[in-house]
Amino acid sequence: MNHHFLLIIHLLSATVWVGGHLLLVFGHLPQALKEKDPGIILNYEKKYEPVGMTALVLLVVTGILMAYKYGVSIEYWFQFATPVEKVVSAKLLLLFLTVAFALSAQFRVIPKLKNNPDKLPEMAFHILSVTIIGVLILIFGSFIRFGGF
Repeated sequence: MNHHFLLIIHLLSATVWVGGHLLLVFGHLPQALKEKDPGIILNYEKKYEPVGMTALVLLVVTGILMAYKYGVSIEYWFQFATPVEKVVSAKLLLLFLTVAFALSAQFRVIPKLKNNPDKLPEMAFHILSVTIIGVLILIFGSFIRFGGF
């Protein structure tokens, strides 16, 4: 597959993933915390999740394909030997951390959040963490343009 096409899909997906989380953090989370209304977050998540999860899947697939095009195949993941391997490995570690937060939110926090507004700070921590991780992954990805780090 054409490298430029992969990059475009990857960047559009990153825009949806990171942008959606920034919108949640700055547009909906403050109101939910102020009003102690978990419904604000849950309603946003319900609308965003199909688009956001599709973007995340596309990010993973295009990221792996581009890593291979840069010569970083699976046997080099987490070796941190070359500058590009360092970027790919760091992004993968952050991706795994994102998945851990997502699973924790989905199975531990959200079910309790529906009936308990006191869980809003814990949900806010998950939201902020995933958003910061997403921004870091985006920044790290930009280092590929300059040969890695």
